[in-house]
Amino acid sequence: MPREQMHYDVVIIGAGPAGLAAACRLRQIDSSVSVCLLEKGAEIGAHILSGAVFEPKALAELFPNWRELGAPITTVVNAENWFYLRSNKKALEIPNGLLPATLHNDSNYIISLGQLCQWLGEQATALGVDIFPGFAAAQVLYRDDGSVGGVITGDMGRAADGSEKSDFAEGIELHGKYTLFCEGSRGHLGKELISHFNLDKNKDPQHYALGVKEIWRVPAAQHKAGLVLHSFGWPLSETNTSGGGFLYHAGNAETTEIAVGLITDLCYSNPHLSPFDEFQRYKHHPVIAQYLQGGERIAYGARAITKGGVQSQPQMFFAGGLLLGDDAGTLNFTKIKGSHTAMKSGMIGAEVIIKALSAGRTHDELREFKTAYANSWAYQELFAQRNIGPAQQKFGTQLGSVYSFFDMHLRGKLPWTLHNKRADHTQLKTTSQATPINYPKPDGKLSFDKLSSVYLSNTNHAENQPCHLHLKDTSVPININLVHYDEPAQRYCPAGVYEIIVTGSGEKKLHINSQNCVHCKTCDIKDPTQNIEWVTPEGGGGPNYSAM
Repeated sequence: MPREQMHYDVVIIGAGPAGLAAACRLRQIDSSVSVCLLEKGAEIGAHILSGAVFEPKALAELFPNWRELGAPITTVVNAENWFYLRSNKKALEIPNGLLPATLHNDSNYIISLGQLCQWLGEQATALGVDIFPGFAAAQVLYRDDGSVGGVITGDMGRAADGSEKSDFAEGIELHGKYTLFCEGSRGHLGKELISHFNLDKNKDPQHYALGVKEIWRVPAAQHKAGLVLHSFGWPLSETNTSGGGFLYHAGNAETTEIAVGLITDLCYSNPHLSPFDEFQRYKHHPVIAQYLQGGERIAYGARAITKGGVQSQPQMFFAGGLLLGDDAGTLNFTKIKGSHTAMKSGMIGAEVIIKALSAGRTHDELREFKTAYANSWAYQELFAQRNIGPAQQKFGTQLGSVYSFFDMHLRGKLPWTLHNKRADHTQLKTTSQATPINYPKPDGKLSFDKLSSVYLSNTNHAENQPCHLHLKDTSVPININLVHYDEPAQRYCPAGVYEIIVTGSGEKKLHINSQNCVHCKTCDIKDPTQNIEWVTPEGGGGPNYSAM
């Protein structure tokens, strides 16, 4: 019996900044164009996690009257501090006057990106976009001519063994003349499309970081609404790992909320390193602890960040659609911002598609997107920062930072482009080559364990459903990862999904607690054997980050 089908002019996968901006722009230009938007989270914003300091440039182009429309953007950045953390006690504050312009946050805002996406969803609905939260795009729908014709949503109500439960509902086919993939970092369909159409030919490998974030409610005396604090150095410097921390004073005198987090580049080499535990250490530094002491941790989350830059961006068009936003790596990692560039990529995609549909075209390659994107301020901004990430890897954290300082001051005008050809998953040393790391036990005041953290992420998956974390070869974790790397998934996963258990016969096995998964995708990225494959679980499952 054939699947149920629905047909639209444009199908969009993912209700993040790129997907929502594309949906709104499509209907703004031509209200006769039918647009469907799928979101795997239980509600819009449920799977959105970002710092976030927001640059409203793209939003002002999309909705010039965003203030009058009530966008949840109110806390303007009014003070900014940068620190080099020299050790667990010492810090050097960098004068703002020495910082390159790209690091300044004048006229930017501290926001909840989840709440902004909820608001964008309301605007999209008002414009006539059909939005379906709780439905995961599970498969790409290919047409007979090889082009993409839409997606198939995931089945609902399957048991762990694949059998149909009493509430089983088969996924449906969503057909579109063009399909936009805006899944965010390491989108599993985007990953498939890049491979299927060879979109990364002659490109550097994509590079990633893991961001771990908490929301705290702190005493009013410690809260300074509008203060932005960034840092680099300790604790990651102890393992020569690149990345950095942030602490943003959001809200107002009544809410006194602080967002704090640590971003760990996933090119790190020590298999003993745990980004989650590095973050717990980070909060104990006096520069950070002074704002958190006596406060209450109220939310937790983690998410991969696509940071390879223009050298790693795949070709963003293919027959029948586009890769947009973090699915294609539009983040400006130097600025520590990507929402504005993701939105702009979605808006450009919408404008290109409207012209194609007006000309009677369908399912072809939108080659004109390449020129439109290259001529945009979004691409030009990314191109100017192209050498910062590769410099960190090529010259090391300290020398790379010195190089980056001058490159940023010159706004990327140096006549060369650096490259990082080593994929993140290839960079781990074996345990015999690396220095062990003994992390302190959490104190329950500033630092915490993984399981109590996952509880605050509001993560939930329907029981007895197929595991969405696939092992391509079940023997690999023991034969390779455990022997050579002491199974690093135990440490790089920020949610306690992976653990080694010992059977009664003494055999060691990898156990996957898929219920804990916060959909960060780190396992799919960092596994040294590339044996772990993340796919979408049943729609509506996962964390609920709506206020993050």
